[in-house]
Amino acid sequence: MLKKILGMACLSLSLWAGEVQITAAADLVYAFKEMQVEFEKAYPGEKAHIAFGSTGKAYTQIVNGAPYDMYFAADMGYVQKLKDAGLISHEPKPYAYGRIGLWAPKTNNMDVKRGLELLLDPKVKKIAIADPSHAPYGVAAVNALKSQNYYDKIQDRLVLGENVSQAAQFIQTGAAEVGIIPLSLGISDTLKAQGDFFLLPSEWHNEIIQGYALLKNGENNPTAQKFEAFVGTPQARAIFKRYGFVLPGEL
Repeated sequence: MLKKILGMACLSLSLWAGEVQITAAADLVYAFKEMQVEFEKAYPGEKAHIAFGSTGKAYTQIVNGAPYDMYFAADMGYVQKLKDAGLISHEPKPYAYGRIGLWAPKTNNMDVKRGLELLLDPKVKKIAIADPSHAPYGVAAVNALKSQNYYDKIQDRLVLGENVSQAAQFIQTGAAEVGIIPLSLGISDTLKAQGDFFLLPSEWHNEIIQGYALLKNGENNPTAQKFEAFVGTPQARAIFKRYGFVLPGEL
């Protein structure tokens, strides 16, 4: 019996074993890869495993029992819904405010500084955005297009990515000539080297309030608690700012 009890205790501890399982919005892919490295430097032996994807799809996975410890969404509303469902450990928090803009590869020879007017150019056959049915940045893109009376003019040329990373890939691979993507992707070293980005006015779209929560699954995970604390450090905040995010308290 004692062996059985000890075995169960060891199994329980091994579920964490210095690791945290995180699901994060795809707009965080570059920022969080840096943050992952810095976190693991700050806490030797601890590992942060991060899966990137659309906020809406991740929400559905969590509701259906996906074993994540933390959820970093591109829309605070999804985090609030998890709170209402009793699936988070404590009060959710905003961690950043996002922005969107036009991005096109240099090889396309398109002047993104023309703004949304560029989308009416005959050379633009396809325009990539994230799927607004489950991607908050896709919602913001549609809002911007509608607020400036462009949506009806270009709706039939939209191609929808599963998430913002796929929307960017559509442009990179030539499946679309231009697209509306997050600032955090557009100013990354990778996309900056390949193309040009033009920031759209924030007044054109809904406010992109990004929030996170420690999930019930991770409330007793010491590594998850450390990562949550790390997100608020000056080091982590500097990474967010480097990728164009506006931080809470800075508006």
